[in-house]
Amino acid sequence: MDFLRKTFQKYTGALRGFKAVYVINNLLQIKKLRPNARLYRKFGLRKSVVSPLGSQDFKTHDSDIPWLDQPGGREKLVSDPTFKAFDQDTQEAILNFVDNGFLILKGFYDDTEVTRLNTEVDRLLADGKADFNYTQKKIMDAYKLSPLIDQSYFRNPELIKLLNFLMGKKVIPFQTIHFLEGSEQKAHSDSIHMTTEPLGYLIATWTALEPVGENNGPLFYYPGSHRLSYLLCPDYNSGNTTWTIGPNSYRNYESAIAALIEREGLKKSYFYAQPGDVLLWHANLLHGGDPIKKPGSTRRSMVSHYFCEEVLCYHEISQRPAII
Repeated sequence: MDFLRKTFQKYTGALRGFKAVYVINNLLQIKKLRPNARLYRKFGLRKSVVSPLGSQDFKTHDSDIPWLDQPGGREKLVSDPTFKAFDQDTQEAILNFVDNGFLILKGFYDDTEVTRLNTEVDRLLADGKADFNYTQKKIMDAYKLSPLIDQSYFRNPELIKLLNFLMGKKVIPFQTIHFLEGSEQKAHSDSIHMTTEPLGYLIATWTALEPVGENNGPLFYYPGSHRLSYLLCPDYNSGNTTWTIGPNSYRNYESAIAALIEREGLKKSYFYAQPGDVLLWHANLLHGGDPIKKPGSTRRSMVSHYFCEEVLCYHEISQRPAII
């Protein structure tokens, strides 16, 4: 099973476009998908838990969105006893999350913690336990290979407490991605990759593991873009069919996002970070990685994604249920 997973992570061929390939993988992971049956009934889905799954399968989206996204969410927040218990800087950061879709925790990890994490990733690579996936930029799920990464960073108790509060539900640690250089990824919302029903029950963290400036491909984002409507496969020319994923689906998605940014007049901001700084972002915040202006420069970082309990989790772009 592990061999198949690693092989498919590196595979770039045509089979990635056939939904049947994912169904086969789902069958191999049936024990993890079986609990979804209850959620399928809850959200009115009449299909197998191993079948392809996308937003088009929901006749309507459930209205039980995260509490801070609901009308009056900000007002509820400022009167919440848990909110008042946070220090002043954290309170201001949380308010920025509501208003602009992100918050920054400066110096969340100290230099020793950053060095320890970088050393651990280097060890996993040197030992051949970790490797880059088909993008040749991403090291997927290193937390599965390292109790240190899993417990001290991915499931950092202080961080999890904050995420639980922001989401109004307990978060489920889902995925980590390590980068040694900038992603150079075009603007996107994480909800095209990791989607939930009801919408919005995903949150991400981005941890700087070395200084980030304008030359090494900084993370960029569009403040306030989280309040735009979610752009999912039915909203652009995905080219999907009953049996296949459109060959240009993601390219067309990126074009649709670029057009949306221009149409809405969104302004780009950059996260020029120091090692140990952490950026949290909303499920629908538009963000990406700037081009690397200085060839050969590194931009070490760790991205973590978290789903929430009692919601249905899936991958819109590849039309498949999430295996948690």
